[in-house]
Amino acid sequence: MEPDVFDPNCGSREVLGLIADKWSALILYALRGGTLRHAELHRAIGGISQKMLTQTLRSLEADGLVRRVALPVVPPHVEYSLTTLGQSLSPLLTELCRWAETNLTEVRAARAGGTLGV
Repeated sequence: MEPDVFDPNCGSREVLGLIADKWSALILYALRGGTLRHAELHRAIGGISQKMLTQTLRSLEADGLVRRVALPVVPPHVEYSLTTLGQSLSPLLTELCRWAETNLTEVRAARAGGTLGV
């Protein structure tokens, strides 16, 4: 039986909220290739502020999707990677990104009042 996601008490709503914002999805997608440092993530994800990147990484870590490892070196060296749970999202995010690329022209045309997809 599928969950009733329209029910405000449905637990799947809470889980969907973990990845529903663009920064979480982009960070998870960027980490699908392996471990990255904070600066590497910041460069990979154009347009995200340092503050938003840090906040989102903390949230993803608290939710068990991202692993943070602080190495005992000077200056501090912190690496981020996907947990097993985070890795289980990779195929889904890859498909979502593939869909976005495939349908980008149609979405843009719809926004502009075009007739594609009618």
